[in-house]
Amino acid sequence: MKTNSSFERDAAAVSTVSIVGNLILTLFKVAAGILAHSSAMISDAVHSASDVLSTIIAMVGIRLSTRKPDRVHPYGHERFECVAAIVLSVILVMTGLSIGAGAAGSIAGGGEALTVPGRLALVAAVVSIVVKEAMYWYTKHYAAKYNSSALKASAWDHRSDAFSSVGALIGIAGARMGYAVLDPIASLIICVFILKAAYDIFREAIDKMVDRACAPEVEETIRRCALEQEGVLGIDLLQTREFGNRIYVDMEIRADGNQTLFQSHRIAESVHSAVEDKLPDVKHIMVHVNPVSPPEPADR
Repeated sequence: MKTNSSFERDAAAVSTVSIVGNLILTLFKVAAGILAHSSAMISDAVHSASDVLSTIIAMVGIRLSTRKPDRVHPYGHERFECVAAIVLSVILVMTGLSIGAGAAGSIAGGGEALTVPGRLALVAAVVSIVVKEAMYWYTKHYAAKYNSSALKASAWDHRSDAFSSVGALIGIAGARMGYAVLDPIASLIICVFILKAAYDIFREAIDKMVDRACAPEVEETIRRCALEQEGVLGIDLLQTREFGNRIYVDMEIRADGNQTLFQSHRIAESVHSAVEDKLPDVKHIMVHVNPVSPPEPADR
């Protein structure tokens, strides 16, 4: 099972890389956008700047989620990660709408408001695509390793930034070919990508906040694992719920009613241990034993 200390350590490393990378990219994009007169690149820079704040919020959420259970929160603090992801989605929405409004204003202003961006804007877009895609895969690795909502949100934030840079690249290139309106249109495309990423992050976080059941394949793994244990004659009930990045399981198994209480308890413990060993994301499993009459042996 992944420990909180290793999760917190790796998350801190990922966040540091994200903050430093985004700060450098933001400064580079702002300079390129101003010097090359590209509204799309300035919009992309705003997106990167919002990533810095998003990463800080994710760090706070992860730090809070790894705190040990206490008297007031006996089930732990994992949902703080979901809260952080929801805050990140709100920031992305505000960023996207701001970029979209600026682009719409440039388009509505007509020819006087439109300028042809310089070559530096193209270079900045290519650099951003490469760097942000690398940061996406780096963050995604640790998000999958720890099943972290906050890290997943941060990873998709990087991916949306890479997509937006692709849109900026196309828009800037088109504007330099004589279609100046493509530069602000690229900003509108960036706005759409950002809003879509915000929606996906928000939906996943809400699902985990409202005790959504695990995926069918996860429940099937739990079911098979329980049935493999000696003394388990069947399963009457299996309920799961996601609590932040962890899983809670309630299960009722059937066992021979003629066994002693000690024997039934050992069967329940074997199921408990086997499921937690098989699925490290399971934080707690409650196993109830229903006594049944054993099947009659077949006549020979």
